Amino acid sequence: MNEVTLSAVKVGDTLPELVVDITPRLIVGAAIATRDYQNVHHDKAGAQALGSPDIFMNILTTNGLVGRYVTDWAGPRARLGKVAIKLGAPNYPGDSMTFRGEVLEVDGDSGRVLLDIKGKNSMGYHVTGSVELTLAQEAAA
Repeated sequence: MNEVTLSAVKVGDTLPELVVDITPRLIVGAAIATRDYQNVHHDKAGAQALGSPDIFMNILTTNGLVGRYVTDWAGPRARLGKVAIKLGAPNYPGDSMTFRGEVLEVDGDSGRVLLDIKGKNSMGYHVTGSVELTLAQEAAA
């Protein structure tokens, strides 16, 4: 399992890319798990009746994927703080979203790190924003 310590991080570092396949199962399952029963997240005909070409991902799923992206990089001892995201292009089934990130700030005293996060699909940026987290000062024994 990956673990990033504070001493190993510097401003300008980039996080490894993560590609997430956008499947109907991901969209529907995550909408149900977050108790978002809006038909645009599980009913193609209902979504089309409202002007969408297909079902699309909800913001809670996107937020969860942002958290996964950051913690997959940072490791199990990292603690997420503020997550500030903005949605853009919808995530439709059959597409994929590629996450990229960059370290914007590192505070050696507090262990706080600020990341710039972007998730892009074939239509453009689905999600942009920042994540603040606290990293371990040194590796686990």
